[in-house]
Amino acid sequence: MTTVSPETEKKLRDAMERLLAGKSKRTDGRLTKANLHIEAGVSRATMNRATEVIADWNASVGTEPAPRDAELAGLQATVTELKKSVARLREHNSDLERRNRAAVTVIAELNAQLQASRGETPIGTVTPIRDRAARRRR
Repeated sequence: MTTVSPETEKKLRDAMERLLAGKSKRTDGRLTKANLHIEAGVSRATMNRATEVIADWNASVGTEPAPRDAELAGLQATVTELKKSVARLREHNSDLERRNRAAVTVIAELNAQLQASRGETPIGTVTPIRDRAARRRR
């Protein structure tokens, strides 16, 4: 038997409905009794006297997933996927940068060969890079 006024019971039931729907107004939305009494705007002692409301609360919270918790899990999964995507994109970017450097080197070498075959004086000088092992042997 509820030993609270009908107005208090209505406040508690309205607060319970908002919390279960994930639409809290005064709290962080977690499904706790502390949030229930704060959301309803009544004291903890008053809430504890509303035995029928507490029984309904316990039945609801024990069987349904918390909307806020489900949203949080979804956001965490999204963050995990985005982190994986960023890692893949960084790896792809590094690969493209390596390919670009290799292409620039090949183009410079081909340009030097073309100028040499035409008997043109190169604008710049292409100096071959000596092998490190060859330098060590000296």
